[in-house]
Amino acid sequence: MQQLPDMNLLPSLDALLRAGSVAGAASEMRISPSAMSRTLGRLRRVVGDELLVPSGRGLTLTPRARELQPHVEAALAAALAALRPPPDLELATLQREFTIRANDGVAVIFGSALTERVMREAPGVRLRMLPEGDEDPADLRDRIDLEVGQMGDLPHDIRSSPLGEYAYAAVVRADGPYAAERLTPERFAALPHITVTRRGRVRSVVDERLAGLGLVRDVLATAPTYSAACFFALRSDALALVPLQFAVEAARAMPLAILDIPLDLPANPFVQAWHIRVDADPAHRWLRGALADIVAGVSRAGGPRPAGDAAPSTP
Repeated sequence: MQQLPDMNLLPSLDALLRAGSVAGAASEMRISPSAMSRTLGRLRRVVGDELLVPSGRGLTLTPRARELQPHVEAALAAALAALRPPPDLELATLQREFTIRANDGVAVIFGSALTERVMREAPGVRLRMLPEGDEDPADLRDRIDLEVGQMGDLPHDIRSSPLGEYAYAAVVRADGPYAAERLTPERFAALPHITVTRRGRVRSVVDERLAGLGLVRDVLATAPTYSAACFFALRSDALALVPLQFAVEAARAMPLAILDIPLDLPANPFVQAWHIRVDADPAHRWLRGALADIVAGVSRAGGPRPAGDAAPSTP
């Protein structure tokens, strides 16, 4: 590999070519004329050309120097652009695509508000929402810009911040026989349940809490998404267990009633995670901040609590 020349010479070369004199370039660079004369000597050896030659009482540019001048100006401008801090973020003109991975609960509860905010503040941004699957957090290194949900241990190069926590509720069809009931633990366990699991697992913390009361429930069906569970509930007399705010959103679009779960269930924390490559990126920081604002807004409306709030009371 060819050895690079001393790039510190570039500003001096630019000053010499523009000023056309050693004294003028020295004044611009705030060094002595003798120091600039020595720099000119170094530049002559690097470039292989005299660059400035005597002409009457002054100096004039050689043909090679005139040929170099626009290239030197462009190179210096490019170097300055590469080394200066990023410009202030202009959301109105931002052109960017963000890939976000989340389950359908997160997409329903927060996705519509995030889409609305993007259209209002950053119309050139495009959101690409991907579903959860058998993914690896390492996907954030190259495939995914942001992941939202419940996550365990993360790789050392993945950053995360807590967003909040949410409680669960039960939904039933609004014209069903249980729509107006206030459930007791016994009644809750006696009714058929629809639970959400991507891997078909039937048991959860609900079963542990019921077992502590000497109760066992009947899981009629498992569904792969919260949306599917709500549709299952519409065609059966079963309780679908979904996040509370998801239940609120679903009940706005479907004839569903929302019932409290009469158990002391733990809070369900969720976070947003990203790779360090975008940690300081202004556009990505805006995206993370927008999502955090939306979660806080949903919390004020009675949905998931933002991170740091008190744990939910017993339903």
